[in-house]
Amino acid sequence: MRTVAGRADRVVVVGAGLAGLSAAMHLAGRGCSVTVVEREATPGGRMGRLDIAGYRIDTGPTVLTMPQVLDETFAAVGEHAEDRLELVPVEPAYRAHFADGRTLDVDSDAEEMIRRITDFADAGQAAGYRRLRSWLTRLYAAEFDSFIGANFESPLALLTPALARLIALGGFRSWDGKVAQFIDDPDLRRVFTFQSLYAGVSPQHARAAYAVIAYMDTMAGVYFPRGGMRAVPDALAAAAESAGVWFRYGETVTELLRSGDRVRAVRTAVGDIDCDAVVLTTELHRSHRLLGHRSRRPIAVRAAPSAVIVHLGCDRDEGISHHSLLFGAAWQTVFREIITSGQLMSDPSLLLTRPTAADPSLAPPGRDLLYLLAPAPNLARGEIDWEKMGSAYAQQIIDLARRRLGRERLRGVEVLRVVTPADWAQQDMVAGSPFALAHTFAQTGPFRPGNMVRGVANAVLAGGSTVPGVGIPPVLISGRLAADRITGPWHGAGRTHGTVADRRAR
Repeated sequence: MRTVAGRADRVVVVGAGLAGLSAAMHLAGRGCSVTVVEREATPGGRMGRLDIAGYRIDTGPTVLTMPQVLDETFAAVGEHAEDRLELVPVEPAYRAHFADGRTLDVDSDAEEMIRRITDFADAGQAAGYRRLRSWLTRLYAAEFDSFIGANFESPLALLTPALARLIALGGFRSWDGKVAQFIDDPDLRRVFTFQSLYAGVSPQHARAAYAVIAYMDTMAGVYFPRGGMRAVPDALAAAAESAGVWFRYGETVTELLRSGDRVRAVRTAVGDIDCDAVVLTTELHRSHRLLGHRSRRPIAVRAAPSAVIVHLGCDRDEGISHHSLLFGAAWQTVFREIITSGQLMSDPSLLLTRPTAADPSLAPPGRDLLYLLAPAPNLARGEIDWEKMGSAYAQQIIDLARRRLGRERLRGVEVLRVVTPADWAQQDMVAGSPFALAHTFAQTGPFRPGNMVRGVANAVLAGGSTVPGVGIPPVLISGRLAADRITGPWHGAGRTHGTVADRRAR
């Protein structure tokens, strides 16, 4: 595996999002002297925060899966996640609301889910779910360590027995087509394929290998941290700081100072920070600009679809699940509209999250905090005047959510904030998409923009636009993969906190 050549004792990590925090912790645990530079006043990156009128709003992802990846990140500095973070299981993981009025609670327990599917559809669909569950488990085992958790040098690196196993499992077939082998109820199939939107591809065009996301969502369990999603970067940053990592908040990196093919210092308005290696977790185009790099890809990268998010307050209502999937009657057409045609969904499917179901302290007494997400075309695909129509569209999807939940829901609604693709673009996100690059075949695995850059010997990339991809677990893994590029794969125990801190003092 290609790694940074020469001395790499002093590392600067640009960005204190999940990827940067993960990279910093893995590097600190391996004895490196690490400084994290973050333009904001707090850690989190895309996992942002906003406080309005007593509401503690998470502005980024709301679905947390695969807590073992968090465990591994804390373990890199000799800590335990449970000492810093309280994760509450979300049960049910989702409540799916369908256009015909039916609902289905999605449970990670196999026998409970079989009972629910039998009631929702019939025993034949439940038997198909049991086979689907077995296939998803084998897919995860074949894929996670060998593909998601691995650095690749070239497409030739895919030619391994693990690839043969993935092919045998049907990993390169259509995601929707593969799930249809087990479940032919079209509504039920949505529960195990809607996650393709996270990957930026329709279920009909996504490869079945991405169904591993459905394993994470519907089988491995969904969790929520006390204190909101912001508690995750706060806990990671605290553990990193205890391990000797230095944080410089409120500083923007303006330049990378180079000697030949090596970055020798990172420049901010406050001054220069000398380094032996640098990890960049900034947006891909920003990282390339700092490095003076021009991509050699024959086809420009393609951004994932975007989203409109409405942050709401309402009267407290225990009848609303923590995560609600509000499906419209249309399905295939809505993906074509937002991905291909660049249009708003004619029959939207929505995600509604009520974090106060797990932590009422996130809203004023007697109130709920809600996060309503509607997938939307990104700015490269659609030409929508969001400044003119953002508020009206927000009201449209609020009204739609109320109809699908029931007229008695969403009482006393107040709109706290509306976020559109134009707002994501103002945060420097490519094509106004918070989901980074789509996971098309040409942007997957070794075909995705790599985490090392030609012509620069000691710079490594991390985050959602590089390997392995988008989502909380992959982004955390990207930080570890970046650390592996600097130190080589690490198999031993991390340094003690005292040793790392002592090294920083020297």
